[in-house]
Amino acid sequence: MQKLIMDNTELDNVLAQISEQIIQKNKNLCDVALVGIRKKGRYLAQLIASYIEEQKQIKLLLGTVDTTLYRDDISTSARRPLLCHTEIPFAISDKKIILVDDVLYTGRTIRAALDALIDLGRPQVIELAVLIDRGHRELPICADYVGEKIPTTQQETIKLIIENKSHKVVMQKDNSNKKW
Repeated sequence: MQKLIMDNTELDNVLAQISEQIIQKNKNLCDVALVGIRKKGRYLAQLIASYIEEQKQIKLLLGTVDTTLYRDDISTSARRPLLCHTEIPFAISDKKIILVDDVLYTGRTIRAALDALIDLGRPQVIELAVLIDRGHRELPICADYVGEKIPTTQQETIKLIIENKSHKVVMQKDNSNKKW
């Protein structure tokens, strides 16, 4: 059973709010780069970049990081991992990186993304923007920019669903006990 948390309009409003927070905190956007965690973080990073570019008439650096090989649960997963490519077409050293993801849960995906980024260089700073923070952290990781905090049980999941340039966020019961 799914419960709608955000429809297309609400999600656009939340992304605009996150974008405004990024603009307010970063008066100089020249050294700011958005890096989305593949797959849905990439989509959100593109939407945030579009909003900021429209508001500030500046082209942001945009990249995508794949965390597959950096996950600490890859050997315990029954699923065969699907390798994708990290696409960061700029040097990350001395840049302010804003890592973007859809849902912050245990923190393990973010830890993997941090490891992947550090392998590419030494950013000035790395911040985290997430659409939803659902709690249940297993690692000491918190987001700098949060769309909404939505408490869940361990048996519930929150998913961003993207269909033909339309998107929504739903919460559902999940009995599989998977963490990613």
